[in-house]
Amino acid sequence: MFKLNELSDNEGATHRKKRVGRGAGSGKGKTGGRGIKGQKSRSGVAIKGYEGGQMPLYQRLPKRGFNNINAKTYSVVNLGLIQKFIDAGKIDASNELTEDALIASGLIRRRKDGIRVLAKGDLTSKITLNVTGASKGAIEAVEKAGGSVTVAAPKAAADA
Repeated sequence: MFKLNELSDNEGATHRKKRVGRGAGSGKGKTGGRGIKGQKSRSGVAIKGYEGGQMPLYQRLPKRGFNNINAKTYSVVNLGLIQKFIDAGKIDASNELTEDALIASGLIRRRKDGIRVLAKGDLTSKITLNVTGASKGAIEAVEKAGGSVTVAAPKAAADA
Protein backbone atom coordinates (compact mmCIF):
# COMPACT_ATOMS: atom_id res chain seq x y z
CA MET A 1 0.00 0.00 0.00
CA PHE A 2 1.08 3.56 -0.80
CA LYS A 3 0.91 6.29 1.77
CA LEU A 4 0.45 9.89 0.66
CA ASN A 5 3.37 11.07 2.79
CA GLU A 6 5.69 8.56 1.11
CA LEU A 7 5.00 9.67 -2.50
CA SER A 8 7.94 11.24 -4.32
CA ASP A 9 9.13 11.93 -7.87
CA ASN A 10 11.41 9.53 -9.72
CA GLU A 11 15.14 10.03 -9.35
CA GLY A 12 16.31 12.90 -11.59
CA ALA A 13 12.78 14.12 -12.37
CA THR A 14 13.20 17.39 -10.46
CA HIS A 15 16.03 19.93 -10.57
CA ARG A 16 17.06 22.63 -8.19
CA LYS A 17 16.54 26.19 -9.40
CA LYS A 18 19.76 27.73 -10.71
CA ARG A 19 20.55 30.78 -8.57
CA VAL A 20 22.80 33.02 -10.63
CA GLY A 21 24.87 35.92 -9.33
CA ARG A 22 25.30 34.48 -5.82
CA GLY A 23 29.07 34.53 -5.42
CA ALA A 24 32.10 33.09 -7.18
CA GLY A 25 31.86 29.74 -5.38
CA SER A 26 28.45 28.99 -6.91
CA GLY A 27 29.94 28.68 -10.40
CA LYS A 28 27.40 31.21 -11.69
CA GLY A 29 28.57 34.30 -9.81
CA LYS A 30 29.69 37.74 -10.98
CA THR A 31 28.35 37.83 -14.58
CA GLY A 32 25.72 35.14 -13.97
CA GLY A 33 26.61 33.05 -17.02
CA ARG A 34 26.09 35.96 -19.43
CA GLY A 35 29.71 36.44 -20.44
CA ILE A 36 31.40 39.82 -20.47
CA LYS A 37 30.04 43.07 -21.92
CA GLY A 38 27.85 43.41 -24.98
CA GLN A 39 24.14 43.84 -25.54
CA LYS A 40 23.17 40.35 -24.40
CA SER A 41 24.91 40.74 -21.04
CA ARG A 42 22.64 43.59 -20.06
CA SER A 43 19.09 43.40 -18.74
CA GLY A 44 16.00 44.47 -20.64
CA VAL A 45 17.32 43.45 -24.06
CA ALA A 46 15.37 41.32 -26.53
CA ILE A 47 16.89 40.74 -29.94
CA LYS A 48 13.86 39.25 -31.64
CA GLY A 49 14.30 38.28 -35.26
CA TYR A 50 18.06 38.83 -35.16
CA GLU A 51 19.92 36.02 -36.92
CA GLY A 52 23.55 37.00 -36.44
CA GLY A 53 24.14 38.81 -39.72
CA GLN A 54 22.13 36.35 -41.80
CA MET A 55 19.17 37.90 -43.62
CA PRO A 56 16.26 37.53 -41.17
CA LEU A 57 13.36 35.25 -42.05
CA TYR A 58 10.82 38.08 -42.14
CA GLN A 59 12.94 39.85 -44.79
CA ARG A 60 13.56 36.71 -46.85
CA LEU A 61 9.89 35.85 -47.33
CA PRO A 62 8.00 37.41 -50.25
CA LYS A 63 5.55 40.17 -49.45
CA ARG A 64 2.02 40.15 -50.86
CA GLY A 65 -1.05 42.31 -50.66
CA PHE A 66 -1.83 45.96 -50.28
CA ASN A 67 -3.27 48.11 -47.49
CA ASN A 68 -5.26 51.01 -48.84
CA ILE A 69 -4.67 53.95 -46.50
CA ASN A 70 -7.71 55.73 -47.96
CA ALA A 71 -10.13 52.84 -47.37
CA LYS A 72 -13.30 53.72 -45.50
CA THR A 73 -14.33 51.75 -42.42
CA TYR A 74 -17.98 51.76 -41.44
CA SER A 75 -19.75 50.95 -38.20
CA VAL A 76 -22.11 48.10 -39.07
CA VAL A 77 -25.60 47.62 -37.63
CA ASN A 78 -28.12 44.89 -38.46
CA LEU A 79 -31.86 45.42 -38.91
CA GLY A 80 -32.61 42.76 -36.27
CA LEU A 81 -30.68 44.77 -33.68
CA ILE A 82 -32.51 47.99 -34.62
CA GLN A 83 -35.82 46.12 -34.15
CA LYS A 84 -34.62 44.81 -30.78
CA PHE A 85 -33.86 48.37 -29.61
CA ILE A 86 -37.26 49.59 -30.87
CA ASP A 87 -39.02 46.78 -28.94
CA ALA A 88 -37.01 47.66 -25.81
CA GLY A 89 -38.07 51.32 -26.14
CA LYS A 90 -34.52 52.61 -26.57
CA ILE A 91 -35.28 53.94 -30.06
CA ASP A 92 -38.42 55.82 -31.10
CA ALA A 93 -39.49 54.41 -34.47
CA SER A 94 -41.84 57.33 -35.18
CA ASN A 95 -38.89 59.76 -35.50
CA GLU A 96 -36.33 59.67 -38.30
CA LEU A 97 -33.41 57.41 -37.32
CA THR A 98 -30.26 59.38 -38.05
CA GLU A 99 -26.71 58.30 -37.26
CA ASP A 100 -26.70 60.61 -34.22
CA ALA A 101 -29.91 59.00 -32.92
CA LEU A 102 -28.41 55.50 -33.29
CA ILE A 103 -25.30 56.55 -31.35
CA ALA A 104 -27.35 58.33 -28.65
CA SER A 105 -29.46 55.19 -28.11
CA GLY A 106 -26.30 53.13 -27.44
CA LEU A 107 -26.85 50.88 -30.45
CA ILE A 108 -23.53 51.98 -31.96
CA ARG A 109 -20.47 53.15 -30.05
CA ARG A 110 -18.84 55.35 -32.69
CA ARG A 111 -19.47 56.52 -36.24
CA LYS A 112 -16.02 55.82 -37.85
CA ASP A 113 -16.45 56.84 -41.54
CA GLY A 114 -20.21 56.36 -41.37
CA ILE A 115 -22.85 53.80 -40.43
CA ARG A 116 -23.87 50.99 -42.77
CA VAL A 117 -27.08 49.00 -42.28
CA LEU A 118 -27.16 45.29 -43.16
CA ALA A 119 -30.17 43.02 -43.64
CA LYS A 120 -29.51 40.40 -40.93
CA GLY A 121 -32.56 39.85 -38.74
CA ASP A 122 -36.24 40.71 -39.13
CA LEU A 123 -37.69 44.21 -39.17
CA THR A 124 -41.38 44.64 -38.36
CA SER A 125 -41.54 48.36 -37.48
CA LYS A 126 -42.05 51.13 -40.01
CA ILE A 127 -38.87 53.25 -39.78
CA THR A 128 -37.23 56.10 -41.67
CA LEU A 129 -33.46 55.59 -41.80
CA ASN A 130 -30.88 58.22 -42.73
CA VAL A 131 -27.45 56.56 -42.84
CA THR A 132 -24.21 56.57 -44.82
CA GLY A 133 -24.77 53.17 -46.40
CA ALA A 134 -27.18 50.26 -46.64
CA SER A 135 -27.12 46.90 -48.39
CA LYS A 136 -29.72 46.13 -51.09
CA GLY A 137 -31.32 43.54 -48.82
CA ALA A 138 -31.59 46.04 -45.96
CA ILE A 139 -33.24 48.66 -48.20
CA GLU A 140 -35.72 46.05 -49.49
CA ALA A 141 -36.52 44.86 -45.94
CA VAL A 142 -37.15 48.40 -44.67
CA GLU A 143 -39.37 49.24 -47.65
CA LYS A 144 -41.23 45.92 -47.23
CA ALA A 145 -42.01 46.96 -43.62
CA GLY A 146 -43.39 50.28 -44.96
CA GLY A 147 -40.40 52.47 -44.16
CA SER A 148 -37.76 54.26 -46.19
CA VAL A 149 -33.96 54.50 -46.32
CA THR A 150 -31.99 57.61 -47.26
CA VAL A 151 -28.35 56.97 -48.06
CA ALA A 152 -26.47 60.20 -47.34
CA ALA A 153 -22.86 61.21 -47.96
CA PRO A 154 -20.45 60.53 -45.08
CA LYS A 155 -20.20 63.36 -42.52
CA ALA A 156 -16.41 63.63 -42.86
CA ALA A 157 -16.68 64.10 -46.64
CA ALA A 158 -19.51 66.61 -46.30
CA ASP A 159 -17.51 68.76 -43.83
CA ALA A 160 -14.38 68.89 -46.00
